[in-house]
Amino acid sequence: MQSQIPYNLALAGTCFLCSAQFYISLFFFFLFFGGYAQSIPDPFLKTVDSLVRAEPTTFYEIHRTFEKNREDTLLMRYFANTSAKRRYAAGEAYALNELGRTYRNTSQFEKAIALHKKALDIAEKTDHLELKVFSLNYLGVVYRRMFSIRMAMDYNQRALELAQTVEKPSESLKRGINVSFNCIGNLYLMLKQYGPAIVYFEKSLKLEGELDNTRGVAVNYHNIGRCFEEQGKLDLALENYRTSLAYDEQIDNDLGRVICKTSIAQVYLKQNLTDEALSLLKTALPVAQGLGDGFLIAPVYIDMGWAQMLSGQSDKAEENMLIGLNLADSLKLLGASSRANHLLSELYKNERDYKKALEHKLKADQIDNQVLSEGSVDYVNDIIYRYDSENAENEMQLLAQEKEMIQRELRTSRTTLLISGIALALLAGIFYILYRQYQLKNEKKLLTLEQSMLRSQMNPHFLFNSLNSIKLYIINNEQKNAVHYLNKFAKLVRKILESSSVREIPLADELETVELYMTIENIRFSNEINFDITVDTNIDTHTVRIPSLILQPFLENALWHGLSSKEGEKNINVHISNDKKGYTHIAITDNGIGRAASEKLKANKVLKRKSVGIEITKERLANFAKDYQNSFYLEILDLYDQSGKASGTRVVLHLPTI
Repeated sequence: MQSQIPYNLALAGTCFLCSAQFYISLFFFFLFFGGYAQSIPDPFLKTVDSLVRAEPTTFYEIHRTFEKNREDTLLMRYFANTSAKRRYAAGEAYALNELGRTYRNTSQFEKAIALHKKALDIAEKTDHLELKVFSLNYLGVVYRRMFSIRMAMDYNQRALELAQTVEKPSESLKRGINVSFNCIGNLYLMLKQYGPAIVYFEKSLKLEGELDNTRGVAVNYHNIGRCFEEQGKLDLALENYRTSLAYDEQIDNDLGRVICKTSIAQVYLKQNLTDEALSLLKTALPVAQGLGDGFLIAPVYIDMGWAQMLSGQSDKAEENMLIGLNLADSLKLLGASSRANHLLSELYKNERDYKKALEHKLKADQIDNQVLSEGSVDYVNDIIYRYDSENAENEMQLLAQEKEMIQRELRTSRTTLLISGIALALLAGIFYILYRQYQLKNEKKLLTLEQSMLRSQMNPHFLFNSLNSIKLYIINNEQKNAVHYLNKFAKLVRKILESSSVREIPLADELETVELYMTIENIRFSNEINFDITVDTNIDTHTVRIPSLILQPFLENALWHGLSSKEGEKNINVHISNDKKGYTHIAITDNGIGRAASEKLKANKVLKRKSVGIEITKERLANFAKDYQNSFYLEILDLYDQSGKASGTRVVLHLPTI
């Protein structure tokens, strides 16, 4: 008996939904004959009166006024009656459609159909195109929920054809076209024609995005997810369901939340994530019950039963599946009823109750056959084929007319075309000249940079000091040292001259050049400088290419601003590394006096030596990085010891790897 309590409660809820018409009718009776108008809020009365007097004709003009009240059947009924009395056809048709939509969302399909047909009749009598399109689409949605596919297809296709007769449709008609596309996609989905379904959903999705209709975007993402789920592409289905849910959360839409969570739970069940699915369904159920729509409630109960069946809770599974089945049957929800019967058949088969398993299997097959026979693929395809053929014929006629018009224009405007051609040729010539000037300017700038770089590398001060140091070896009769350093100097000059003639060189050549440079400079420091180069093992210095002569200005800076005034040990280290982001990193570290102390010393000097080499190098690096996806960047870091005292400088060059 315990298992019957929730079942009876669900039946009571179903009975309530089914008997709602009686209570609503009784309620309206007392409203009409007991002070109906007095129960309507005064602001709403004024809004209705103002709108009826203004008589706007477009759907969205009316919709913007009543969007927040359209779920309230009492207020919409008042608006419909007032519009009818004042002969405001557009307002009456709008209100009737909104009443029908509300009844549809509580699974009162017959009442919804009657209201939508009445709205369609008014729209046709007044020849109101927008309201005809919306009424037809609303009818298509109701019949689709009732699994009357042929009727649904007829209404949605009529709506689409009507809306597309307008060359420049209004925002309302564009929305109507989107709804038609979405509805036709859903019909294909019900017929298991997933390719055409996705095509129509994607058409609708694109147009809804252009109209910035978040709800429409969410609906289409969900429907595309359903197609992927039915095709067994569960990851793609989840991705689309979650995207749809995110949009519904954005606009705080409970209806969308329930639908998306139920669909996500179904995918979880197919992935054997039973606990996750059951948790999601338990959060969706009270929201669905609060909305009072059996179309939402029945699938939640059925899927809860499915999850419990997979986790071995047969009694609870049977109980929830039966609740969902009874609710689906009472509301004629054929899709939910078919799935519930299939699952119950599987459950009873597992329990070895083969008689019940067969009964439910036969019921499920009967429903499936009913759906497919009533809305056969051939019938739907025939309608679409006819529609596409008519469109193609119309397009051919339009193309023929356009061709004739173009030929006529061409015959009367040859002179204009000739003049235009000459003007375009002149413009092209001017643009080419400007482009060549731009190229020449860049080439000149690059050449100037290379010349400036060579001057900075071969500055007279460095040459004079180097030769002077070698001369001292000769004077001191240190012939071996003199010859050794003279060879080094000659090799350095040759390397600089060779490198200056090319834009990039192998890293190995650049490192050899700076080693020669440091050897020559070390003479003046009495060989006190400890210079070393470290290269990570994963780097081949012969294949990595960098701009030529790029490191010497930074080493010169380290020598003369960092180490020249330092007492004690003097070290310079060059470390080469790389990363997966396409960069080669060159770090030059010295243990000098730091930039702050160097600036103070420089300020006290009478002759201030300006380091132009680094500025030239930065310009060359910027020029070098233009040809690559990544740009270079330069870091200069001040180093400090544990006591906070300056302990040197590190310059890090980040170069895009060639």
